[in-house]
Amino acid sequence: MTPLEKLKAMKMPFAELKGVEFVEAGKDRVVARMIVRPDLCTLHHTIHGGAVMALADSVGAAATVINLPDDAKGTTTLESKTNFLGGAKEGTTIIATATPVHRGRRTQVWTTRLETEDGKLVAVVTQTQLVL
Repeated sequence: MTPLEKLKAMKMPFAELKGVEFVEAGKDRVVARMIVRPDLCTLHHTIHGGAVMALADSVGAAATVINLPDDAKGTTTLESKTNFLGGAKEGTTIIATATPVHRGRRTQVWTTRLETEDGKLVAVVTQTQLVL
């Protein structure tokens, strides 16, 4: 099973609720997209910061899962920092790309860039995942 097939077969209920679709997956990069729906927005039909953070968390966690040692039981987020750099309007597709900063035995650190389809940077998220 390829890493992308593994992610698509996993049950990630909150990612599914948000409409996250994984489109690329490998040991060094995971990419997903999400359409900014009305229920993910705040005032003025703009994506809510929590939706941005939740998308990045799902993608960083998925990247960690692909890189877990065979004896690991799973992963959980230890820390997450978000730099909000722009907005995205309702109807826009957000592309989230996670790349590794550190992959250790006990923790992994991932940076996820969130951009609109036309390349406008929405946020950069750095998260630390605990290997369980």
